[in-house]
Amino acid sequence: MTERKLPPVTQIGMLSLALIVAGGIYLASHIPGDVPLAPAIILLASSSLLLVGNLVALSRVEAFAWGRFVQVGLWALLAYGVHVPVLIAFTVARYEPVEPPRA
Repeated sequence: MTERKLPPVTQIGMLSLALIVAGGIYLASHIPGDVPLAPAIILLASSSLLLVGNLVALSRVEAFAWGRFVQVGLWALLAYGVHVPVLIAFTVARYEPVEPPRA
């Protein structure tokens, strides 16, 4: 069985994620001072362009299991759309000082 020729979706996706992580590291490295946003915005825009290019390249693949792709993609989106924001919000909020509840 020969493997089909597919675009490098995984490699481009990982590069896109790496740009996002680099932007986050850049922003975090400047805290608590003033953060110049231009480099982070450039990294975000570059990552977005890679994502769009990845989707365009994938959309041109003939005889692809689109039904399974959408099924898995929607479940993953649901998981990340719910679980990851909760984790991020909790990680930030747990360090926020709060006043004790009044009796």
